[in-house]
Amino acid sequence: MAATQRIAAGAVVAAAVAVSLAGCTTGTGGSPGANEGVPGPQKAKGAPAPGSVVRLIGDGSTAYTGAQPHLPRPERLKPGQKPPQFVVFSWDGAGEDSQKLFSHFRKVAKENRATMTYFLSGVYMLPKEKRDLYKPPQHSPGRSDIGFNDEQGIADTVKQLRMAWLEGNEIGTHFNGHFCGPNGGVGEWSVSEWKDEIAQAKRFVESWKTNTGMTKSSPLPFDYGKELIGARTPCLEGRDNFVKAAAQLGFRYDTSGVNNQVWPKKREGLWDLSMQLVPFPGHTYEQLTMDYNFMVNQSGTKTQGDPDKFALWGDQMRDGLLKGFERAYDGNRAPLVIGNHFESWNGGTYMRALDQVIGSVCNKPEVRCVSFRQLADWLDAQDPQTLARLRTLEVGRAPEQGWASFLSARPAPAPKGVPGAPPADSATRGR
Repeated sequence: MAATQRIAAGAVVAAAVAVSLAGCTTGTGGSPGANEGVPGPQKAKGAPAPGSVVRLIGDGSTAYTGAQPHLPRPERLKPGQKPPQFVVFSWDGAGEDSQKLFSHFRKVAKENRATMTYFLSGVYMLPKEKRDLYKPPQHSPGRSDIGFNDEQGIADTVKQLRMAWLEGNEIGTHFNGHFCGPNGGVGEWSVSEWKDEIAQAKRFVESWKTNTGMTKSSPLPFDYGKELIGARTPCLEGRDNFVKAAAQLGFRYDTSGVNNQVWPKKREGLWDLSMQLVPFPGHTYEQLTMDYNFMVNQSGTKTQGDPDKFALWGDQMRDGLLKGFERAYDGNRAPLVIGNHFESWNGGTYMRALDQVIGSVCNKPEVRCVSFRQLADWLDAQDPQTLARLRTLEVGRAPEQGWASFLSARPAPAPKGVPGAPPADSATRGR
């Protein structure tokens, strides 16, 4: 992992090279079968209600249980309407370990009217005894730079994934072995190798019961083949070929890049929902909206630096994210995308900072703290001409003539069947 270099404000191309990410450390964490209409398993916390009917998929590790709860219907902006301020909090390599940070931030999200995106590492669903089932591109079977999991870790992670989805959060993927740099790193993978990696990540999620022997456990209440619509690559590497593979597989967005705080556009047919550069208090350059990059620019690659500086470093991250938020909220209203890890780097100061940022921004008027799926749904619901107009706004710049005038043109009606279109009849409204 190369240390992140200093990033000059607006230097997006240079920043993309400079932001190698640590990703995840060890210790965390199809086709439908013929069981349609089978009653759900015995209710566990977060499982489908007793007596509900589910469609088990494959070995029953996952199941279709209906539309995801708490997923709002996107609506088109009305003429002259100011856009909401979207904020996305996302987590790389999501899994529940002894730190209990997955469960903590689920609670924080609920307390602050937020939903989030959890990028699950597939090997967190694979016990280390079965490690040879993973055949990473350009590496020998059973190799992973973030290790594998144990039965308790898998059980704890499944519990959190189950409840997170039922609360309206999104489950994406952070792939598997987290290989960075030269000699087989994801930056060297071909399109076909990315497809193989994605297929394996899906398979580990869809077969955790078989691989662990926990056959009596409740399933994950979603069809992962349909749930999986986006990702962030390890260390932000290999993006070009990943996006090509993802587009062919029907993904809807990618968040593996670095951008300024402007409105997103599509790349290879996918929404480019990159993380962004925000002010870095005490410095003249800007900083990527990720805990790992704050850490590298504060304590280098040491995950536990000078304890006397922990509070300062956390405050820098908190205040940098808040400055980025305020710049968008009072300016061009571009969505703010933030990426993090369930880690206690530098004494957990970055987790404290995120607690404070979530509590501060998610309860403000016209703010929506959402998952990438919800943001993509909203973007898909808008008139393309409206989005093109929004993309003309520079970082932190509100329309000089005001929002009512800037977006006064009446948008074209949404085609039938796309998000935001009027329902065919009242019976479908709000589903």
